[in-house]
Amino acid sequence: MLNVPSQSFPAPRSQQRVAAGGRSKVPLKQGRSLMDWIRLTKSGKDLTGLKGRLIDVTEEELKKHNKKSDCWICIRGFVYNVSPYMEYHPGGEDELMRAAGSDGTDLFDQVHRWVNYESMLKECLVGRMAVKPTLSKDYHEEKKVLNGILPKSQVTDTLAKEGPSSLSFDWFQTDTVVTIVIYTKQKDINLDSVIVDHQDDSFRAETIIKDYSYLIHLGLSHEIQEDFSVRVTENVGKVEIILKKKENTFWKSLGQSLESHNSFIPKEERGLFYRKCQLISKKDITHDTKLFGLMLPPSTHLQVPTGQHVYLKLTITGTEIVKPYTPVSESLLSEAQEPVLSNNKCIYFLIKIYPAGLFTPQLDHLQIGDNISVSNPEGSFQKSQMEELEDLFLLAAGTGFTPMVKILNFALTSISSLRKVKLMFYNKTEDDIIWRSQLENLAFKDKRFDVEFVLSEPPSEWNGKQGYISPALLSEFLIRSSDKSKVLVCICGPAPFTEQGTRLLHDLNFSKDEIHSFTA
Repeated sequence: MLNVPSQSFPAPRSQQRVAAGGRSKVPLKQGRSLMDWIRLTKSGKDLTGLKGRLIDVTEEELKKHNKKSDCWICIRGFVYNVSPYMEYHPGGEDELMRAAGSDGTDLFDQVHRWVNYESMLKECLVGRMAVKPTLSKDYHEEKKVLNGILPKSQVTDTLAKEGPSSLSFDWFQTDTVVTIVIYTKQKDINLDSVIVDHQDDSFRAETIIKDYSYLIHLGLSHEIQEDFSVRVTENVGKVEIILKKKENTFWKSLGQSLESHNSFIPKEERGLFYRKCQLISKKDITHDTKLFGLMLPPSTHLQVPTGQHVYLKLTITGTEIVKPYTPVSESLLSEAQEPVLSNNKCIYFLIKIYPAGLFTPQLDHLQIGDNISVSNPEGSFQKSQMEELEDLFLLAAGTGFTPMVKILNFALTSISSLRKVKLMFYNKTEDDIIWRSQLENLAFKDKRFDVEFVLSEPPSEWNGKQGYISPALLSEFLIRSSDKSKVLVCICGPAPFTEQGTRLLHDLNFSKDEIHSFTA
């Protein structure tokens, strides 16, 4: 039986992840890298021990396979023999053994829901979990909810108990346009809350309402033009999607329902949706960090909320590899060069290239005009955390700076109560500092902002702060504008930096609500 995914799914170790808790990688033996695993899966070796057969696995049978040398794990109803993968798992063998002989769906979602396990473990597939012959009425009703097939009566019941009170959609037309209207009755809906994609014959509009996802998914009855518009009336929570007809004909229906149409489920159960974006720019920022510009398809509306991340997906030697990154502005300064395209059609990423890595060298080898798949946004940061904020402190190490870019811009331009914003930016050397001159210029132009650079390997002539995150550095840096000022501390960087920094913040008497960790 499948577990219901938990409410919390912190992502794995990346300096550009957004999550709630950390997990540790373990050193892998030589010859046990991700590329080595891909080579093994392509070798033709029988990794399941079943000589190519797929079987139905009962719960009793699954429980028998609970040793390192014979370890089966169920994820979303599919059973995998992960014994061959043990030595290749970045989280270590002990982590995999936590789910040995059982349903590991919850554990998987908590650690790395974003990983494309179907591709990574396809040669380890044993088969499906066997369906029990007798199912109660309650179980049937539960499965309908889990699969996103929510009858209208259940939509109303679910919303009344757990989420917004009600929602519905309607549509109307003129000679030239079709307008789809979603009535959320929620005042905190904005353009960030709506994601629209029109791909081939599929029209998909997802509205994020608190921790829930409402999906309209249709095969439209007639063709539409590529460009469309999205409007949100925030005070009543009304969303309008205006589609332009290709031909001025009367539509008898909006279209045919596709998978999970008119469903309303917890956002974490929806699954990731990708669209292909085009690489339009690539610019050196430091000796090993580049700014990548991606253009969304003309038939997509997507705005990544402040402090949230997306996943980039590439196919490398036949295997889909997915990595999370936090979008940034094209430039830190508001008066800097305007984006190449208007209407939020461009997404920018600051990405450090690791020459010995698997994903970033492949990303760096992409040519202008090549495509890369980009997911819907995810993350736990909310702008509401900054309401009536007076003091904002940002602690960043390396490319852990990326979530801070939009948070910094939003705070300085939209928070009227703000008294000061301070950034403490940790790097190894001066050459590693991202956008140093822009940060210094911003501090000069806006007296509410201040930046301090800390180097762990400074040159002899360096006059600034040096070392690593410590009580001494933090206590001197984290000074409130008044004793009772509303404060938020955001921290992001490599795992040891973030974990130690969070502990130190608690030691300095910052409360849980005053700290947001973008866990690396």
